[in-house]
Amino acid sequence: MTEVLHIQGLTRRYGSTLAVAGIDLSVGPGEIVGLVGPNGAGKTTTMRMLATLLVPSAGDAWVAGHSIRRAPDRVRRVIGYMPDSFGVYDGMRAWEYLDFFARCHSIPGRVRARLVHDLLDLVDLGHKRDAEVQSLSRGMQQRLCLAQTLVHDPPLLVLDEPASGLDPRARVELRELIRELRAMGKTVLISSHILPELEELCTRVAIIDHGRVLAEGTVADIERRLRRGAVFRVSVAGDTAAVEAAALALGRDPAVRTSETLPDGRIEIGVPEPDTDLPGILARLVAAGHPVSAFAPAVSDLEELFLQVTARRDEADGGDADMTHGTAA
Repeated sequence: MTEVLHIQGLTRRYGSTLAVAGIDLSVGPGEIVGLVGPNGAGKTTTMRMLATLLVPSAGDAWVAGHSIRRAPDRVRRVIGYMPDSFGVYDGMRAWEYLDFFARCHSIPGRVRARLVHDLLDLVDLGHKRDAEVQSLSRGMQQRLCLAQTLVHDPPLLVLDEPASGLDPRARVELRELIRELRAMGKTVLISSHILPELEELCTRVAIIDHGRVLAEGTVADIERRLRRGAVFRVSVAGDTAAVEAAALALGRDPAVRTSETLPDGRIEIGVPEPDTDLPGILARLVAAGHPVSAFAPAVSDLEELFLQVTARRDEADGGDADMTHGTAA
């Protein structure tokens, strides 16, 4: 199995409540994959199953080839789990916190002291070595918790809402740290409802709602599948009349599927076959005397895509729409 993480039909029920409804997802080496969804979407339940803290009701997942159902002890050796909230004993100092987890992973004493020192330096907390954990700022506590996921050098990090409650500076620092961990060879599965952060950080995203993966891929991939073609934005030099004339011409062009003038004066067009149609559209527009100043692809942000994907699920009456792996109902 080449994936660091492979999830197949993962399901979790709480009585009659279906919290996770058969998730399929694979994560390759060195990827940062984001689980995007509102509170209650099933992200935390999924991560707790991956961390072997919850037993799946159905399905399975393999971490570095080890089944979370059949070999949970082996999974714990190859996964670093950061919960959305973590506790600590009163009076525990930062170095003791990491030393405690290193002991839990049976790391020998002759190794632990150096390991704790190196991890504190990695997360920029070396100067807080002897500070009590509860005295640290929220951002420092999050970095310390991230350090504890690394004490046994796992290939996969599972981070549940790591940026929750952080101020903007702390969020930037955390993002940079996660990028550094990827550069060190770590694979990361991260959840958040703060969509712009995942868009900047992740190589792929999986949009989750009501315990299902509704769409998965890069932001560009999901956008293409939603729009079934390409969307371009055209800027025209001149006054309102010039924009209206260009919009009218584009609306009449046989290769343009949709045309809309945006509030900022740009014209957004939908093109079913961009590779073959775009040169002709642009040539006809210029030949007709319209002063085109820009002609570029429209790029949706992750928040817009999330709203579109979940709206399609709602329209499909209870989540029957499935855009996973590039299909849409």
